[in-house]
Amino acid sequence: MKRSRSFEDRTISKVAMRFMPFLTIAYFFASLDRVNVGFAAFQMNREVGLSPSAFGLGAGLFFIAYCLFAVPCNLMMEKIGARRWLSTVMIAWGSVAVCMSLVTGPTSFYLLRFLLGVAEAGFFPGVIFYFTLWFPGKYRSQMVAILMMALPVSSVLGSPVSAALLLTDGLLGIGGWRWLFIIEGAPAILMGLCCALVLPRTIKSAKFLSTNEQNWLTNQLASEDKKRGSGKEIPFWSVMFNRKLLALTLVYIGGTSVTNGLALWQPQILSGVGLTTMQVGLLNAVPFALGSVGMYLWGRHSDRTGERIMHTALPLAIGAIGLTAAMFVHSLGAMIAVLCVTVTAASMIKGPFWALATEMSSKSSAAVVIGQISSLNNIGVFGGTYLIGAIKEATGSFRFALTPFLVISVLACVTSLWLGRAARRESQESAFLISNVSVKGTTL
Repeated sequence: MKRSRSFEDRTISKVAMRFMPFLTIAYFFASLDRVNVGFAAFQMNREVGLSPSAFGLGAGLFFIAYCLFAVPCNLMMEKIGARRWLSTVMIAWGSVAVCMSLVTGPTSFYLLRFLLGVAEAGFFPGVIFYFTLWFPGKYRSQMVAILMMALPVSSVLGSPVSAALLLTDGLLGIGGWRWLFIIEGAPAILMGLCCALVLPRTIKSAKFLSTNEQNWLTNQLASEDKKRGSGKEIPFWSVMFNRKLLALTLVYIGGTSVTNGLALWQPQILSGVGLTTMQVGLLNAVPFALGSVGMYLWGRHSDRTGERIMHTALPLAIGAIGLTAAMFVHSLGAMIAVLCVTVTAASMIKGPFWALATEMSSKSSAAVVIGQISSLNNIGVFGGTYLIGAIKEATGSFRFALTPFLVISVLACVTSLWLGRAARRESQESAFLISNVSVKGTTL
């Protein structure tokens, strides 16, 4: 048994060492190119004439585009292969991110943010689907947590870098915010060109694994897939209205709306207390640094215990408490403490959540399920991002602007507990999930 465990650990470690550094760095740049507009806004909004509500609308349009294209992109990935698709996606979003430097007003800002959402829509759900092809279920929460550490880390490292890039204002006659988009967008293009050198197409073509390791991994994944059963055929659009899939989406919104919303707005929230741009860059990194640590440790604990529901519900409850406290604090120290609690809690759900979601669906359905959750989730993120700007513009402060995130966090917490109760009530393993639905022969 000891030998078997050592063999298993060695195989998974090889796969993780091959994929995780590359994919996590790529996701780091995806997140950076998504949220660096929060720092660019210090100069860009004034130069091109963006009001708080216009900025919130444009920033949120990214998520509308992501919503519309996440599922089609994931289905396209199945057809042309992960390596080719992910390479194309990286080059596309890097190119659009660089073009953000060409914004001249609200219309061009809206258009380029929408196109950035289209380009990035295929990356994260594509990577999560890719994990289902390489990692057995009991390892996925930890791997997803490692991948998603790129989100807070992009703010930890990106915040001071973005702030520093604004100081290049006027270099070669170009605004600092334009340099920010050019310099931070280019690496994604380079990584896209290198993608084919890192990602193998199938387990059998993975030369870094021995034949025995290839066979074990193939059999392990096939065995897990068989346990999830098959199902009846339903129309594609019926998947959107599957109540348990919608419940999962609501739970996920509870975490992503907070992390995405604060990544975009937190720099402006902090600047409201009289800090310099560089001070904002350094302090903005603190909550996300703690979030990255919490995300990894919580995901690892979820894998060790095999428990998913409470590992999702508890952070949502803590995050709701943090968002409530944010309305009543005024000093800089108290605000930083509240933001640390809120961002860390919202980050912690992501590993356990995606492990739960992928355990719900068969291998053949994973692309649709993951894409659908990622897609619908972004409607909520868009709404929250836009409402922050609208509330700020209407009230003149950020005091009550985070209220939409508080409401969705509470709803997400309650919904996750409902999913747990439904699971215990059903007599069949995973019968409460969406594993018995199929779309044109694809089992969910």
